[in-house]
Amino acid sequence: MSLEAAIAFFFAIFIFAITPGPGVFAILAKAMVEGPRQCIMMALGMVASDLLYLQLACFGLATIAENWSEVFVIIRYVGAGYLVYLGYKMITAFTHNQSIPNQKKPQQTPLASFSHGFLISASNPKVILFYVSFLPTFIDLTRLHGSDLILISVLSSIALMSAIMLVAYGASRLAKVIKTPIAQQRLNKTAGGIMIAAGAYLAINK
Repeated sequence: MSLEAAIAFFFAIFIFAITPGPGVFAILAKAMVEGPRQCIMMALGMVASDLLYLQLACFGLATIAENWSEVFVIIRYVGAGYLVYLGYKMITAFTHNQSIPNQKKPQQTPLASFSHGFLISASNPKVILFYVSFLPTFIDLTRLHGSDLILISVLSSIALMSAIMLVAYGASRLAKVIKTPIAQQRLNKTAGGIMIAAGAYLAINK
């Protein structure tokens, strides 16, 4: 891969990562309520899932989306249901926190947050189809070398993580402007609504 191709590949992945979808919606909702730091492990889970799809695409296993279609349907609905559940928890969190003012908001463990991010990305088999159609523009997959695989994995990881955390930081900055209890309640409801919408999008978008 030439330097020009590597730069173009990086920016293409970056743009793909900030394109609205279940992952971006989930990061937006989490960052608005918990802040960007709490999004790091979720982002890493999403990146790990994308890299898995990238490896599958590189090794010509795109037919997994067709051969295991039933499995992908189950995964998609599980992921969608989890997003709806998290959205509900966000919407109702404010009332619970009001009853116990000094109690800290419950947060996911790092492993749970990572698994959540991985599940969100893995729930969308269209990701592998994107990589299958996208990679041949930059790499001849019939003549793929180990160095090429390492390079595109590193570039993808940096681009994906940078894009996701940029979204998280922007959402968090917006949330900090809102200070009043009523505004915070609306923020929680908005974030929860976004999460539920992401779950619904994942469930109905085939």
